Order: sequence, then structure tokens, then C-alpha cells
Amino acid sequence: MQRAVDNFMQGYGCCQSVVAAFADLYGFTPEQAKRVGAGFGGGVGRLRMMCGAVSGIVMLVGMDCGQTEGSDREGKSACYKVVQELLHESEQENGSLICADLLGLSGRVVRGNYQASERTAEYYKTRPCAAKVESAARIFARYLEGKESANK
Repeated sequence: MQRAVDNFMQGYGCCQSVVAAFADLYGFTPEQAKRVGAGFGGGVGRLRMMCGAVSGIVMLVGMDCGQTEGSDREGKSACYKVVQELLHESEQENGSLICADLLGLSGRVVRGNYQASERTAEYYKTRPCAAKVESAARIFARYLEGKESANK
């Protein structure tokens, strides 16, 4: 969890931070994970839709148990079940899966503001994002621990 928060505090987006924290488990370098997660920041391209940290959970579940055959309906359903369970857990813990809600921007359309804010101590004080990144990493780590315990 700390690795994810450290990534965020270095200026990476929420999704990048969560995915990069677990990348080595799936044979990805931190750079590859950060590239794959780059567009999901700010609630997907700063549109304030699904939280980037939550998007990171979805990406990690896909890497962990996603089906690779298009005809594997059972595998697809199993992956979706895990996604739904972990996102439900995140919503229960954080109150929403939506970036705008988490930032207190509900009801406002955010378009055209593509310039990333400078990441300063003041910026971090005004954002709940580090806590959401930590929450997402913790939720995914618990999932992995539960899976490991079940396999023993």
C-alpha cells in the first residue's frame, strides 16, 4: 500500500500509482504499468468519471484473473464477479466510485481542463486522492491474501 501512495506523492495519477505498485506480480515493469494507467487519471482523462484508483483495481483484476479466450464465458463471468466484489468494497469504504463525487464536484461538467495541476504540498492537502490510492491498494492486497489463503 505504501508503494502505491509513494507513487502518487511523486506525481503519478491514481491509476498509475495503484497498478505500478503491483506490476511486478504480473511481469510488468513500473514504467509499463504507468503507461498503461496514464489515461485513467482524474477519473479517466480528467473527466471525473470512475476514480483512477478504482480503475487500477479493475486493471489489476484483469491481469490477475482475466480470461484470454473470447469464448471463455465462464472465465469472463468469474473476472467480472471479482471486479464487482472489489468495487463494491471500495464504494462501501469510500462512499463512491466516481471521481467527481470523491472530490466534491458532483453535478459539474468538467471538460477542457486538460492541464495537470502542479503537485505541491498544498495540492495534496486539498485532495482525498492519496487516501483513495491507499484504499484501492489495500483492497487489492486483501483480495490477493484471500486468494492465497484459499489455495493453501
